[in-house]
Amino acid sequence: MAASNKRLMKASEVPAFVDAIIKAGCDICAIGHHGYVLGDVDLSPAEREVVWPKIKKFEESYGDRDFLMLEIVAYLRSIGRYLDPGSPATHWSENTRTRH
Repeated sequence: MAASNKRLMKASEVPAFVDAIIKAGCDICAIGHHGYVLGDVDLSPAEREVVWPKIKKFEESYGDRDFLMLEIVAYLRSIGRYLDPGSPATHWSENTRTRH
């Protein structure tokens, strides 16, 4: 099998990636300790048309990040952007440690 030329995101780029996603209008947050969502499903169809091309561009710029899932989750949790399963919170902003 031929080696892939696809770029791999660096762990040091996690904060910049998260900030870019937030600035694009996606409400990214960790779910528990093992995953995260971009929150683009909460957007109206018109908002999605504007945001989705930006997200695709970020994905191309930063490259594959699947192997950094836990690092992204840890970063999101560190800035208060998380929801824990079973929590009474309905949005990450209800966490007390929020910085964004």
